[in-house]
Amino acid sequence: MILSKNGREYFDDAALVRHEERHSWQYFCLVGLPMLPLYVVGVVISFLLTGDPASRNPFERLASLKDGGYVERPIQPIGKTVTQAFSVLRSRPKGP
Repeated sequence: MILSKNGREYFDDAALVRHEERHSWQYFCLVGLPMLPLYVVGVVISFLLTGDPASRNPFERLASLKDGGYVERPIQPIGKTVTQAFSVLRSRPKGP
């Protein structure tokens, strides 16, 4: 069973389906719910290292970044990551 905000045609991409299947095996091997906080830790670490939530996330790397449609970003100084994050927040429109 697949839960997604996307329509059926989104899953016509065989590489993406393989990527998502690998995630389901990760979930199975970690006995379900423990994967969720571990995945979040992977997102945070990846973001701090690269400014991207997937590039250094071990779950995404093991599921194949390319198959998931991700681009591998290089490790960068943490100061650059923090600056990028705050510049995005500052550039967001304010108000309703």
